[in-house]
Amino acid sequence: MPRSHVRFQLSVRASVAAALAFWIAELLGADYAIYALIGAVIVTDLNPATSRRLAIQRMAGTIIGAVVGALLLNLLPNGPIALGLAIFVSMLTAHALRFESPAARVAGYVAAIVMFDHHDDPWRYAFDRAWETLVGIGSALLVGLVPLWMRDKER
Repeated sequence: MPRSHVRFQLSVRASVAAALAFWIAELLGADYAIYALIGAVIVTDLNPATSRRLAIQRMAGTIIGAVVGALLLNLLPNGPIALGLAIFVSMLTAHALRFESPAARVAGYVAAIVMFDHHDDPWRYAFDRAWETLVGIGSALLVGLVPLWMRDKER
């Protein structure tokens, strides 16, 4: 398949998944539906088999990142060092559980957005960012199930 077609198809999948995730998150009353949108773009894969294979790991990585972020937000003063430590611990935990790198990156991303906030209730904030991200992952997975006229060869 020509490279331009691959790029076009990935762009279509990511944009549709992001729009769907944003719409669903808003319907569900998300405070920050943008995190569902971002989650969808981050996890969109051209190959639907890759999306399916990584979906559970990415969902687990989301939860790991939310928990680590909330824990460290309770233990450390908010700042760049705590932010970096949250990303490091989340990604290292995901790798220790033998998650693939894309799932570990999601763990780090979620930990970062939880740590970046200055709310009084870090557990509630972590929960909200996690479910919004999960909506994005689910939307990308759903879009990945829809066949397009171009299909990346299964590896």
